[in-house]
Amino acid sequence: MIGTWVRGLLRHRTGRLAATAAGIALAVALVAALGSFLTASKSTMTARAVRSVAVDWQAEIQPGADTGAVVAAVRADPGVRAGETVGMVRSTGLQATTAGSTQNTGPGVVLGLPAGYRHTFPGAVRLLAGTGTGVLLAQQTAANLHAAPGDTVTVHLPGTAPAAVNVAGIVDLPQADSLFQKVGAPPQSQPSAPPDNVVLVPQDLFTRLTAPMAATDPTAVTTQIHIARDAPLPADPAAAYTAVTAAARNLEARTSGGVVVGDNLGATLDAARQDALYAQVLFLFLGVPGSVLAALLTAAVAGAGADRRRQEQALMRTRGLPPRRVAALAAAEAAVVGVTGGLLGIGIAALAGLSAFGTASFGVSAASALAWSFVSLSLGVAVAGASVLLPALRDVRSTTVTQARREVRRARSPRWMRYGLDFALLALCLLVFKAAGSNQYALVLAPEGVPSISVSYWAFLGPALLWLGGALLLWRLTHLALAHGRTALSHLARPLTGTLATTTAASMSRRRRPLAHAAVLLGLALAFAVSTSVFNATYRQQAEVDARLTNGADVTVTQPPGTSTGPGAASALHVAGVRHVEPLVHRFAYVGADLQDLYGVHPSTIASATSLQDAYFAGGTAHALLHRLATRPDALLVSEETVKDFRLNPGDTINLRLRDSSTQALRTVPFHYAGIVKEFPTAPKDSFLVANAAYVARETGSDAVGAFLLDTGGTHQHGVADALRHKLGTSATVTDITQTRSTVGSSLTAVDLAGLTRIELGFAVLLAAASGGIVLALGLAERRRTFAITAVLGATRRQLRGLVLSEAAALSTAGFAGGAVVGWALSLMLVKVLTGVFDPPPASAAVPWGYLAVTAAATAAALTAAARHAPRRSARPPVEARRDRGGAGQRGGLPRR
Repeated sequence: MIGTWVRGLLRHRTGRLAATAAGIALAVALVAALGSFLTASKSTMTARAVRSVAVDWQAEIQPGADTGAVVAAVRADPGVRAGETVGMVRSTGLQATTAGSTQNTGPGVVLGLPAGYRHTFPGAVRLLAGTGTGVLLAQQTAANLHAAPGDTVTVHLPGTAPAAVNVAGIVDLPQADSLFQKVGAPPQSQPSAPPDNVVLVPQDLFTRLTAPMAATDPTAVTTQIHIARDAPLPADPAAAYTAVTAAARNLEARTSGGVVVGDNLGATLDAARQDALYAQVLFLFLGVPGSVLAALLTAAVAGAGADRRRQEQALMRTRGLPPRRVAALAAAEAAVVGVTGGLLGIGIAALAGLSAFGTASFGVSAASALAWSFVSLSLGVAVAGASVLLPALRDVRSTTVTQARREVRRARSPRWMRYGLDFALLALCLLVFKAAGSNQYALVLAPEGVPSISVSYWAFLGPALLWLGGALLLWRLTHLALAHGRTALSHLARPLTGTLATTTAASMSRRRRPLAHAAVLLGLALAFAVSTSVFNATYRQQAEVDARLTNGADVTVTQPPGTSTGPGAASALHVAGVRHVEPLVHRFAYVGADLQDLYGVHPSTIASATSLQDAYFAGGTAHALLHRLATRPDALLVSEETVKDFRLNPGDTINLRLRDSSTQALRTVPFHYAGIVKEFPTAPKDSFLVANAAYVARETGSDAVGAFLLDTGGTHQHGVADALRHKLGTSATVTDITQTRSTVGSSLTAVDLAGLTRIELGFAVLLAAASGGIVLALGLAERRRTFAITAVLGATRRQLRGLVLSEAAALSTAGFAGGAVVGWALSLMLVKVLTGVFDPPPASAAVPWGYLAVTAAATAAALTAAARHAPRRSARPPVEARRDRGGAGQRGGLPRR
């Protein structure tokens, strides 16, 4: 009998089953796509972290340890691919005589590298000029000494005679911060910057230079083992971090404390695991609502035929079919739509991955893809059971057709409306949102000194309460408007229905519960589209802002410290594609005992090279504060942290100690506190100062420029940067915003967020259109008999079409208005709660008007199509319509037994 029943459903309920399976397919596809993307993102983050580290571990040999035994133990470690011994010693200064002038530097560092070091660690040293063998100078050191390959440099070491060495090449040290770290020291105790002067020498030369020092003071020479690992790591950054840190501690234990490991790889994975948690948060915030919405759509599609299904079950009960068999038939229907929709959803997810990422598996392994497919298919079956089977089991208590019809006619208001549940949920949402704000919306908790991190899931409560409360409030308002607004509905429907306006208003009022349900579903779908698109647009906006703040402008030319390039050098940078060159003065200033970066700007032109937002400042707009710098040269913009530390008030005098260019001594220069600067191009994220460049130059006796910010109009940045590198050689560092985008910010930018955005927004459009069109179409299809009777009683086709269009218009008005309000409120909350994802936090949310217009148009088109299609067969007599549903011998369209 079950087979006969299923065949009958497939023959006579094809449209309804297809619509239910389509809803399930959307839920399954969204979970499968986002789940696979999440797994692929974590794997990408781990791989990117591993690739970004030049030296995985720096194992520093401790005084008194047997160097040979420690080196042998390190190289024997099963996870170590290679280990190179590196010597390090502090120099008292360097000297070089070039072009008839002698330059001297302050203290520096001399590194002794083995012959195969650059081959083992290709990312640690980048050759800029000369050859890669012999004595190498760091780029900044070469600029300080005015030295080039072939010149002679004198190295001064304590306790030994000066040594003259011949320079073979100029190099860049991309990861100098980790290379010169204080191994074993906590992060807050690390040097604020790498040394300015670095000389790299072959290991045998290093041994000869440091032999006298090592004989008198063995601790003066530091020996490290730089390690490259090849141990396989888990795909999840958190698991990889745990594995790497455990291996580092194991190595320290196996050498009995002979080494202390500087875990560069672990530090990078630590940042990646936090970003992986943020990716997980995005999955929950953006993926789960869409899946729940798709499940609600499935329930609405299945519920559109609940009245007919209830009567069919009651009829089967009166003909002697036991409740157990009725439940078995409902289970068979649920299994058909669940499995069909699940498989279809997996196929849709594969197509989405293929179109957005070039691979159906989203780049995950076969095992992970199968796992997510199984989870998604299980979800589809569960949604089918909840949408089809559970209502059938609940309705099986109706033993007669009369009781079923009585149940259909019962339309009392739900209890939650009487208890004000919607208002309570929204009030609780405000309280939770305010409480989360006191914690600065910290989603990912990483306490200092604690190795474990976690997600504060309380932050999810605010958006969830807003979602539920907004949906119930929309249901209440739509229900009340339809129940008590018959007169207004009649007037609004009259242009479409004529004399049938009163009947149309009464029909909508009588059907207020299904119309309210449809309006809520449409509103939630539109809210999902709005919130998702606004968040994604804001993320893209802030990623661009982060890159621009880090690089400074489209292209930035940075001068090495110690050079005396003035603003006049800007003319040499006007290559093809450059619209404006802005000089930026960089100094170091003491605020009390605190050393901070000081940036001198030209207030009238700084905005021409880079984008300055009002959100970067406090105490005034960007224009107003720059105007203060222009009208009062000694005005100073300071960071919030400095204002709090020194308890500054506007107008207070701040005495900074700056280095005088002629005497090289520190002199006190008075400034006046004029405002707060929170972000500034090329500035660090902590404390810094912004002043008038002309005033800084006058007080220090030097107009030397630290960097030039180049405006290219937002185009051809890479080409302009290449032209400047070719023109300037190694005398300056040229960076462009295109390369900065791929290196700054969190490793969330390592994943293809654009592909994820296309998937999310595509599903959002489908859900919005389906929520309006399919639900309305199925609801109207269930009333085909009513329309036919109305036509027989004299209603014209135009009036019937007007009746349907009036109903669609009411549904659209409630859904669009509710979706816009809930979606916008949810967007603002998401952007605020997910502040940790953005760097810097946005001043305002970005609105993708084009996408929202497409979504609204697609939804309106679906509603219009459903409304125009419904009356086409409504003019037929009821008997003819009944024959179309299955023949004269099938009561209620039931398959024959």
